[in-house]
Amino acid sequence: MLRLYHLLLGFILLVSIPLGAKFVLPKFSPPKVEKTTAVAKLSNPNEGNIWQKILGDTATPTNWQVTACKGNAPLLCVSSKDELLGTVEINVYPLANNEDFQKKLIAAGIPPGFKVDYQSSKYQTQVLTALKAWVGDYYTTVAKDRQGEYGKEITFLTYPPQSVAVGKLQGIRYGFAGLKQKGGVQEQHIGHVAFDGKKLYVITTAFDPGSQTGKFDKLENLAIFQPYLYAIAADLRLP
Repeated sequence: MLRLYHLLLGFILLVSIPLGAKFVLPKFSPPKVEKTTAVAKLSNPNEGNIWQKILGDTATPTNWQVTACKGNAPLLCVSSKDELLGTVEINVYPLANNEDFQKKLIAAGIPPGFKVDYQSSKYQTQVLTALKAWVGDYYTTVAKDRQGEYGKEITFLTYPPQSVAVGKLQGIRYGFAGLKQKGGVQEQHIGHVAFDGKKLYVITTAFDPGSQTGKFDKLENLAIFQPYLYAIAADLRLP
């Protein structure tokens, strides 16, 4: 019974920290100025880091810096006093090479060769339906993977997908966590996915010792940065 209490408490903290941070951090407000089922990443080693083109104005914790990482890797660097705290990764998948998402769009009522209409509430609803299906498949894939990896020592939990703005696009925020039965967090992942009519954008970061990129080394730093990540996603120069 005690373990169950700790498990529930841990999950409540994971969910409430990012939401509560919007109210307890007085300087925070959205600026006004994975393993994935998608395939065929859009990349060009000569075009540089995509964050340089899409990063809008950023709100940051005191003495923190958020900039596009050097080089061509699609990483956003989060640092404080010259110390790298974590990175956020963005992957871009052309629709033409993504048969899986094409099928999800068709199932949502958007046929091949459709005309993009960002002002249409019907179109926005259909896109969100396809994105939620994408997240659902992602959760299923990760859950199967973690069941084999975790055993009974860690509980896998997903967050309910939320409709949010990703730049000027309608997107979905999603995530999952692995909570240790004996207390503590094994991993926590946060993602945003959006579609501009031609490309699928997947933005991810995590606290996960097993991840190579798009990760924070300390859970507390991810928790502090989480509401600022939401603001950054909302202010991206997309589409």
